Amino acid sequence: MTHPDPPRQLRLIIETTEFDDAVRFFRDVLGMPEQPAFATEGDDRVSILHAGVATIELATPTHVHNIDDVEGAPRSAPGTLRIALEVADTVAATKAAQDAGAAEIAPPIETPFRTINARVQGPGNWQVTFFQELETLEERAERDGFTTDDARPR
Repeated sequence: MTHPDPPRQLRLIIETTEFDDAVRFFRDVLGMPEQPAFATEGDDRVSILHAGVATIELATPTHVHNIDDVEGAPRSAPGTLRIALEVADTVAATKAAQDAGAAEIAPPIETPFRTINARVQGPGNWQVTFFQELETLEERAERDGFTTDDARPR
């Protein structure tokens, strides 16, 4: 059953003691436009950054480990916050992040699911995966192994 009023926006709220570094990274380095946001004064600070279309990726620990393997990244600790951002050019996004001080976790690599992925360590120990789509969703849906969870054999 489809909900009659599905969500209109996903907002990921990240509490950080490295606020200035985080704003600089996401707004200035990654180019996410800042939206007006309300805060009072002093240390009450907030920045709402537009990140384009949002999706939620639910994954079992096995799948998370498989992605680590595909990306050539070390195993993530359970509960590690990982943000994945679709970009036009993974290599350029990774270079910009590294030029701004982000450490490379995994270099750009073409994945079996036809994306170019790379992972960096962002401010506050957040892992940021950049991914560049190499085919459309329609093309992907026609390939073996791509289906929805309810249609997947168990």
